[in-house]
Amino acid sequence: MNEKIETIRRFNRFYVQHVGAIDAHFLGSEVNTTEARLLYEIAHRAPVRATTLQDILQIDPGYLSRMITRFVRNDLVERDSSAHDRRARPVSLTNRGRVLLAQLEERINSALAQTLNALPPIEQNDLVHSLSRAHRLLAPVSEARFTLRLAGAGEPSLIASRQSALYAESHGWGHKLECLIAETVASYLRHFNPDREACWVAELDGVMAGAVFLTDESGGTARLRLLHVEPFARRRGVGDALVQNCLSFARDKGYERVILWTHTVLETARRLYARNGFVCIATAPHDLFGVPLQGEDWECRLTPDTTSSP
Repeated sequence: MNEKIETIRRFNRFYVQHVGAIDAHFLGSEVNTTEARLLYEIAHRAPVRATTLQDILQIDPGYLSRMITRFVRNDLVERDSSAHDRRARPVSLTNRGRVLLAQLEERINSALAQTLNALPPIEQNDLVHSLSRAHRLLAPVSEARFTLRLAGAGEPSLIASRQSALYAESHGWGHKLECLIAETVASYLRHFNPDREACWVAELDGVMAGAVFLTDESGGTARLRLLHVEPFARRRGVGDALVQNCLSFARDKGYERVILWTHTVLETARRLYARNGFVCIATAPHDLFGVPLQGEDWECRLTPDTTSSP
């Protein structure tokens, strides 16, 4: 834990120096970093009350009041005079405040463009992805909606790596499971049929939030494989959306059923499959992951079973 804490603190020190936030005036302007943030929040929430700004910025109410008063005095902010209580008067930017904020935005964008231009495109993407992921991990509650898309180059292997790490952490399934996952993904890539198979990624703010594969098992059967949802993205409906996307794709391609293999201990996954039309049709013990487990075969029929009794 101490090593992890020091890593975060080391990055914080580096980043403060990197963006020049230790300067008394933010990017050469007449305001400091906190004041610049306050102007930004007022601009995007106006008219907004001081109590709301205090909740957002988490700063001392006296300090906030002094900043707003200074902004009013410098003709950057104006108060709504309709409220009787001065403290409850919503504030908004003046024309001069909007001009100053526009100048700040231009300077910020220019500084960030210089930072990004110093990196090759693939490292630019790595940086943006890492920062987005850090944001999601530190602030997992978000109103942002996830989207589904087909996996891009390199992502099936990333999915295999991530699944191996998640199961090792949550259930202690290590090397043997990782080998099985790697072999599954390698086979998918080697024999990939884009007309009958696909891998989808759920994405939230540019970060992979989950993924799933659908493969052709021949004979009108498709197999749902390697479904996972990242911990920060759970309880958002990501898993249901991925499963439903698989079923919709399978119906469009004329499959008669979709099957999958899971385990009795994966209770959350089993509930997910059940509410999306899958039923458990067989169970069998195994130790493929190095520990005794109860494997389960599940099936979702996409067309009526004509062999069943009326």
